[in-house]
Amino acid sequence: RLKNEIAEVINEMETIELMDGTKTMRRNKQMIAGRKKFNMDPKKGIAFLVENGLLKESPEDIAQFLYKGEGLNKTAIGDYLGERKLDVDFLEFLTFSFLLCFGTDACYVLSFAIIMLNTSLHNPNVREKLSVERFVSMNRGINDGGDLPEDLLRNLYESIKNEPFKIPEDDGNDLTHTFFNPDREGWLLKLGGRVKTWKRRWFILTDNCLYYFEYTTDKEPRGIIPLENLSIRDVDDPKKPNCFELYNDGGGLVKACKTEADGRVVEGNHQVYRISAPTTEEREEWIKSIRASISRDPFYEMLATRKKRVASKKAS
Repeated sequence: RLKNEIAEVINEMETIELMDGTKTMRRNKQMIAGRKKFNMDPKKGIAFLVENGLLKESPEDIAQFLYKGEGLNKTAIGDYLGERKLDVDFLEFLTFSFLLCFGTDACYVLSFAIIMLNTSLHNPNVREKLSVERFVSMNRGINDGGDLPEDLLRNLYESIKNEPFKIPEDDGNDLTHTFFNPDREGWLLKLGGRVKTWKRRWFILTDNCLYYFEYTTDKEPRGIIPLENLSIRDVDDPKKPNCFELYNDGGGLVKACKTEADGRVVEGNHQVYRISAPTTEEREEWIKSIRASISRDPFYEMLATRKKRVASKKAS
């Protein structure tokens, strides 16, 4: 009876862990979707995140989202601040929340305060314009508990009042626009070709190709792996869990290219691409999605078969 009770408890714990993992995956997908919606339409993006319980519509949460929201479009952030009917109290509270969220790094806090000031002074939706006295007051204590020189703050105020600045326009050539509706995307670990080290990369599967990026804000991929005539399998790796491999049935290197640190585009140097997923479930989903994206070229397979025959004859 005790063994049965233990088995029931273990089964319940495994079920709970599986449910928690599924919830985490669903939450991550919703967060990615929310960021994309924000970049396309900031108000709808915020509404989506709030409706799904991913963000509270409070200055504290908004400050944290704008600062730490990986992959957010700079222009979209400016549009959001400009479209809202912001009043001075909200601007001050948002800046103060930024200070509470991220400590007393004066440079970051002052930069955020300047963006708020620019919005307050030059956006017609702001009902009450921020005064120089309130701007100075907002920035008290941000220099490791001390104050910045008041003359500096007043000069900044007058400079922005006389000449507004614009957040630089993104050219649209980022992941949000180029890969807006991929088959699958997410963080994975990739084993290097020449140097066998594991590196974390953002992978995007679309148009029968697997792209990987160093950051989600990158405009160009670090590497491209066309999936034509490749195969995929799961593998056990003593150093990393949940691994799978892309390989060429015909032997030889996998057709691919990557960008070096100096900007040169070179051919990949992989007999196989070994990749590690965060969880077993994600590995299975990646394998399923990639397998569905693999295309076959009969001519390529015929050529590979002939190469094998020639190689075997030479060997004999």
